[in-house]
Amino acid sequence: MSRTSKRPNIVLILTDDHAAHAISAYGSVVNQTPRIDEIAEAGRRVDHCYCTNSLCTPSRASILTGTHSHINGVTTLVTPIDASQPTFVSLLKDAGYKTGIVGKWHMGEGEAHNPQAFDYWAVLRDQGEYFDPQILTKDGVRIEEGYATDIITDLSLDWAEGLEGDDPYCLLIHHKAPHRNWQPNPKHEGMYAEPIAVPDTFNDDYAGRSSAAKHAAMRIADSLTLSDLKVDPPADLDPEALALWKYQRYMEDYLACVASVDENVGRVIDWLKERGEFDNTLLMYTSDQGFFLGDHGWFDKRFMYEESIRMPLVLSYPDAIAPGEPLEQMVTNVDFAQTILQAAGVQPHDRMQGVSFFPQLTTDPAAPTREGVYYRYYENDDENHHVLAHYGIRTERYKLIYFYNDGMGLPGTSEHLYAPEWEMYDMLLDPDELLNVYHDASYLLVREDLKVQLWMLQEELGDEPHHSQPVPANLMHKPLEGSSV
Repeated sequence: MSRTSKRPNIVLILTDDHAAHAISAYGSVVNQTPRIDEIAEAGRRVDHCYCTNSLCTPSRASILTGTHSHINGVTTLVTPIDASQPTFVSLLKDAGYKTGIVGKWHMGEGEAHNPQAFDYWAVLRDQGEYFDPQILTKDGVRIEEGYATDIITDLSLDWAEGLEGDDPYCLLIHHKAPHRNWQPNPKHEGMYAEPIAVPDTFNDDYAGRSSAAKHAAMRIADSLTLSDLKVDPPADLDPEALALWKYQRYMEDYLACVASVDENVGRVIDWLKERGEFDNTLLMYTSDQGFFLGDHGWFDKRFMYEESIRMPLVLSYPDAIAPGEPLEQMVTNVDFAQTILQAAGVQPHDRMQGVSFFPQLTTDPAAPTREGVYYRYYENDDENHHVLAHYGIRTERYKLIYFYNDGMGLPGTSEHLYAPEWEMYDMLLDPDELLNVYHDASYLLVREDLKVQLWMLQEELGDEPHHSQPVPANLMHKPLEGSSV
């Protein structure tokens, strides 16, 4: 591993809804992603990276600002960002970095919401189109002919290629893919026509869980539309066979979209190597959240369940990060900003709430990060997916979720209120989250410990608990190691 005093370039490739379990570096059984895997092989794979609000718009705001949704103000899909707030990009620009973003922005449009602190920006409007996308820049809107994943890479590398001088750059490459409704590049159509493995939890009946799981409208069997499937199902299928047919159609297109992403990640890697910049570039590949790939019978995300909140994150920076075993400590999308800034030698803003995990990647691999991850989903009972509002804590072994089921008048939520409910999972014994142990007497001590930790974490982060959440009887923090479980 070479060493250099030159500040690294930063290249962050962010996709939309790419589940970690659709990346071969993470053990995917449904596809191969050799070019994304190259980043992990040259650097590190992060195994426990979580988003703090599993929705595109809020997650992007948290990545940029290094703050939770209640601090940056972006709580739902229809709450635009105040783009003037400090971000890791604005701090890098102030420190002399050239800055650019291409692709999906999806945090509002207009003077107050368009990208700020970027020397160059060319972004999709709203969700963007897969073919011939509209591109918004400071000069207005234009149509770029072609396939979005290729176009976003083209524009990104064109900008970086044209930079002059020796200043380092920060380039954000934000792909639309593999977002719904999963339209592949024609050259990748048919790649996954053979039967695709069905997850073990595909026929989950949600027994023992809160009503939120049954209330959600994300079942592959029931909620995929003709726009998603693109062809009419065969007319002679019974309900079970029809659900499996829909799963195959969904996954065939989803994975073909991922194939294009992987190909374009390879283009970025090759470009960096051809320029001799790969070793001195912090190259990160991630997604704004996870995604259900038939897990629990679902597509989409939103829930605090593992497939939804677990983000893929592979990164390389050969001048500073030696290849090695996966990073096992828990990190979140809120941590990205401070990690990038530390790698660049730039001080974070005081309001940033994350924890840099750059030392764990370089000088202090065994250092802890945090005892628990705080998650909050606000978009209660939205008109399309009907997932209920909830928050909770994820520790190394356990997960506690409080469904408070109240939109609190936020944009994108419904006016319906439902009785609050709790769920709790032992992630060691039940990694698929099939058994809600909240009411199991043998978990009583752990459960009450987690309630205290949740309350304390909310106070630490400045988030106000919902008025229905009971104050724990004992706010003295107790380590989980002393429990009877």
